[in-house]
Amino acid sequence: MPDFQKQTVQWFPGHMAKTRRKIKESLPLVDAVVEIVDARIPESSRNPELDEITAGKPRIILLNKSDIADPRATDAWMDHYRKQGCFVLAVDCKSGRGLSHFEGVCRTALKERIEQNERKGMSGRPLRLMVVGIPNTGKSSFINRMSNSARLKVENRAGVTRSNQWVVCGNGLELLDTPGVLWPKFEDPSVGDKLAFIGSVKDDVMDVETIAVRLLDVLKTDYTDLLCARYKVDPSVAELESYEVLEAIGRKRGMLLRGNEVDTERAANTLLNEYRAGKLGKITLERPKG
Repeated sequence: MPDFQKQTVQWFPGHMAKTRRKIKESLPLVDAVVEIVDARIPESSRNPELDEITAGKPRIILLNKSDIADPRATDAWMDHYRKQGCFVLAVDCKSGRGLSHFEGVCRTALKERIEQNERKGMSGRPLRLMVVGIPNTGKSSFINRMSNSARLKVENRAGVTRSNQWVVCGNGLELLDTPGVLWPKFEDPSVGDKLAFIGSVKDDVMDVETIAVRLLDVLKTDYTDLLCARYKVDPSVAELESYEVLEAIGRKRGMLLRGNEVDTERAANTLLNEYRAGKLGKITLERPKG
């Protein structure tokens, strides 16, 4: 059995250092920061550097992809971030669910700014918002929805948006899109794993079977019923090593090579693609602490 414990996820392309610098430079131009995170891993999909970089600006957190996250966990995360002084909204940027409330949340978050503009005779001044987040959390889908256009390139892979772009919405909002920013080093290796699970780190950075096995470590413990239902395997798989579970999945799907050997790479790709698409069910991989 291969050793899946040694490899760690690390990824910090040069363009991300440039993006971090551009965020700092653009911050004086905006009234608030909209941070898009993945509702399945809310804390791991937040860049810890953004708190420092965007300090002093009101923060609106969008828990995106909440349609494929555990709703009880999403509620807990919303309470958690509200206690930290953030404004929070659970959404699905792809379908647009929940985004009808976004303008109201913005105007609540920026009440003081709006009143200040009115006192200065600038009541029609647009609210300017910087949209930030790590790769593949849905920034471009969000902006396209808000602007009713498909002007931004949207792909289900990391590293698509490469430059700052202003988008004018028809409701008095202007959005500044920024490329996704990861951080130089994951202090907690499990954070890197979770980012790999959702596709925020490119699959070619790490062996796909390693990613799949580590995802199975979580699923077979916390979501055994959904795992078994999707792949029609016996609940006893929870007692197996995760690589053996991967083999069982591949065998059930008929992913066989010569000699009746399981094509575990193909099985791994299938598991990851189906998890990312929400085909396994509503799954959240972390909960608020405390």
